[in-house]
Amino acid sequence: MLKILDAGSFRKSFARRTFTDYPQELSRVREIISAVRLNGDETVRKFTAEFDGEAPESLRVSEDEFACAERLVDGDVREALKRAAQNIAAFHRHVLLRSWQERDKSGIVLGERVTALDRVGAYVPGGGAAYPSSVLMTVIPAKIAGVREVVVATPPGAGGVINPYTLLAARLAGADAVYKCGGAQAIAALAYGTESIPAVDKIVGPGNLYVTLAKREVAGMVGIDMLAGPSEVLVLADDTARADFVAADLLAQAEHDVLAAAYCVTTSRRLAAELPVELEKQCARLTRGSVAKQALAGQGALVLARDLPEALEVVNKLAPEHLELHLADPWQALEKVRHAGAVFVGAYTPESLGDYWAGPNHVLPTAGAARFYSPLSAADFQKRSSIIHYPAAGLLGAARAVETLAAAEGLTAHALAVKIRREYLEKQNCGDNT
Repeated sequence: MLKILDAGSFRKSFARRTFTDYPQELSRVREIISAVRLNGDETVRKFTAEFDGEAPESLRVSEDEFACAERLVDGDVREALKRAAQNIAAFHRHVLLRSWQERDKSGIVLGERVTALDRVGAYVPGGGAAYPSSVLMTVIPAKIAGVREVVVATPPGAGGVINPYTLLAARLAGADAVYKCGGAQAIAALAYGTESIPAVDKIVGPGNLYVTLAKREVAGMVGIDMLAGPSEVLVLADDTARADFVAADLLAQAEHDVLAAAYCVTTSRRLAAELPVELEKQCARLTRGSVAKQALAGQGALVLARDLPEALEVVNKLAPEHLELHLADPWQALEKVRHAGAVFVGAYTPESLGDYWAGPNHVLPTAGAARFYSPLSAADFQKRSSIIHYPAAGLLGAARAVETLAAAEGLTAHALAVKIRREYLEKQNCGDNT
């Protein structure tokens, strides 16, 4: 079920697919985006019917539909969603950017003004499945940041209906509207706007290949959070690790999708011998066991490392989306981890806690992007404006140096903008702080 390799061989042979590997899909995405830009709601409905089975009469979820969802959701699920929402909100309040200003002795003021985005679109996968956790993880941080309007786009299921868990999560999170559309057509609608769906300033949230390719196409027209590839987990384990714990965590990732990736990097030959057996045993009990099996056969790997430093080299090369540390001293190893989306420290911190409950976001950099991206957070819904104030004396102190630099670049108008003020002040013999 898992490929078994030594660490050196794995590092040499490992490669992920890139977006250039999907030319046909990219061509189709471009066609969809172009059609939505030209024809708006009509095209969104057409593609919704084609891909999701039925075109809804109204793209926007009505108050009656929200009320119906409220009645359908089990009380235990409602309570769990409320508590998860509280945890997510509490965490994201800590990561907000804050405005600041500093004034030096000469009266020069420098700083940054932090403001929230005006409108954000949260994409939530749907159709045959429900991901209320993704609603909470995308909408709540935006609301914590102060975004004025947050809308959700999610594909409808059978009968053109949105899953009630998804709608309840949207209401709990504070979403201003939910729209029944998914795929590349939803991303195009959010980016450019239609008669029913407002254009947004940023699109966030996970999705399939077509969603990701569409986000890549509209990036620059709007902001995006990141380009998400298939989900992945890497479990770093030593001889203290339990095979049943490790197997369960690998399968929890593998059941997502046949393209999901699950890796175990270990220094323990005992674990390497026990793990394949445990995977087979647990996989047989899973509802999505066939999906998990395909994922493990396609992208799974059991990597044997000589020691922990070599194992950590593999971790940092992969820059995994999720990293679990099943180690005797996980905190010491954490200091050596340079690249990972979310790190789960200790054998009793499975990735499932991060997906649903703990508070940090489960929208994470994938496909090695943890080398340069961070998890989605409230700060991603804020932007910074630089604040600069120079009084007259401050300008005089900087003027000749600025004129010199502008002249060195051949930008005489830049130099003149400073020189004309300097000469005026020198004539006035004005060096005060007015």
